[in-house]
Amino acid sequence: MNVMNPAPTAEAPRTYEIRTYGCQMNVHDSERLAGLLESAGYVKADGEPDVVVFNTCAVRENADNRLYGNLGHLRRQAENGLQIAVGGCLAQKDRDTIVKRAPWVDVVFGTHNIGALPVLLERARVRQEAQVEIEEALSVFPSTLPTRRESPYAAWVSVSVGCNNTCTFCIVPSLRGKEKDRRPGEILAEVEALVADGVLEVTLLGQNVNAYGSEFGDKAAFAKLLRACGQVDGLERVRFTSPHPKDFTDDVIAAMAETPNVMPSLHMPLQSGSDAVLRAMRRSYRQERYLGIIDRVRAAIPDAAITTDIIVGFPGETEEDFEQTLHVVREARFSSAFTFQYSKRPGTPAATMEDQVPKEVVQARYERLVELQEQISWDENKKQVGRTLELLVAEGEGSKDGATRRLSGRAPDNRLVHFQRPGEEVRPGDLVTVEVTYAAPHHLLADAPVRSVRRTRAGDAWQARQEAPSQGGAVALGMPKIGAPAPAPAASGCSTCP
Repeated sequence: MNVMNPAPTAEAPRTYEIRTYGCQMNVHDSERLAGLLESAGYVKADGEPDVVVFNTCAVRENADNRLYGNLGHLRRQAENGLQIAVGGCLAQKDRDTIVKRAPWVDVVFGTHNIGALPVLLERARVRQEAQVEIEEALSVFPSTLPTRRESPYAAWVSVSVGCNNTCTFCIVPSLRGKEKDRRPGEILAEVEALVADGVLEVTLLGQNVNAYGSEFGDKAAFAKLLRACGQVDGLERVRFTSPHPKDFTDDVIAAMAETPNVMPSLHMPLQSGSDAVLRAMRRSYRQERYLGIIDRVRAAIPDAAITTDIIVGFPGETEEDFEQTLHVVREARFSSAFTFQYSKRPGTPAATMEDQVPKEVVQARYERLVELQEQISWDENKKQVGRTLELLVAEGEGSKDGATRRLSGRAPDNRLVHFQRPGEEVRPGDLVTVEVTYAAPHHLLADAPVRSVRRTRAGDAWQARQEAPSQGGAVALGMPKIGAPAPAPAASGCSTCP
């Protein structure tokens, strides 16, 4: 615990850095943490920060070891004045353990009280002792908090927080709490405010997004929300993540198919293709229902790209069970899959189950699954060659763009496309029309000349921020300014987390 940090002042604002791990919900929470800090007078660090905030995940394997390793690396800096805060799911789970193992940490806060961070940092400074504050239930709905968005063209919009499922492999419901739904009017007001600021794409976000409405008794609420987003003038792309197969109904499929700005992409977690394993996971659907959903989506939206999550080696999984998973992968023909080797999570029922599958068996099955999915992804991408697509130009998605002189963008179905730089200026947030010329398993190339460029309000907003970077962190209470959803679900074994 360090005692050398002055309070933020107008003359010498303190700087911050946020390190985020885990799912999309954590990414969005980090935008709020940044907004809170900037509202309190901090500025984003352009070098060594005065405050480092870890927004942690408890789902990934060895999450605690990774955290304590990072904290250990910062010990000397903490002794020299760096202030450290730890939040997120691991903080909610471990509580006092963090300060006991890393006494140089200043603040520990949970998933239900992220709004307390600035106060806790100041209290730690004044009292010269670590502050640990973990709420057992949500104190303030996160969407009412200030937010610092990372992108002018795309934004997360939370429709709910928490989860009512009881999957035996997942600890998230016990850390995020029961599902709490926002009212449709609040969600649409946020969407409209974002669009007014130049946002072209929103991703509706929830731990179990298509269960939205259960708290206020409207099972059709999510389909209605999708259709309502279709009425927002200037909103060109709508996505959502992650749905649960047990709650995925035909009215949602109809809303996707009939609402032009709802994109033809769907992330539908499978987890396992075996009915026996699904039963052990407490996943309240079976293979037949899952494949039936995929068939109905494809019938209504032929060009839909469907992605998934799969866990290999769940306790008790036999070779026959695993073959059932491979069968579903062959039948569903996912455009991509986030694949995970099962690992124990303390506090989950699955961690104490008998018949834990040997590591070498899990590894071998995992490799077979990845090989199959890689081939399917490549085959499905090859079908895109020759197609003309409109791309939303992205910022920072092509790691080799600098060397190849290409730019990158997302197709309506969320596939990543690298395209030749046109002669005229193209900005992130603008829209370009291209022809796909080559397919790889994880991306497409469009090396023919760009057919057209459409300059957008989002591109204008991006350009304005480059010209006035000091305004890039502008925040607003409850009506976030700018935002950037990740291009695909984070690798977490259960998305966010269906």
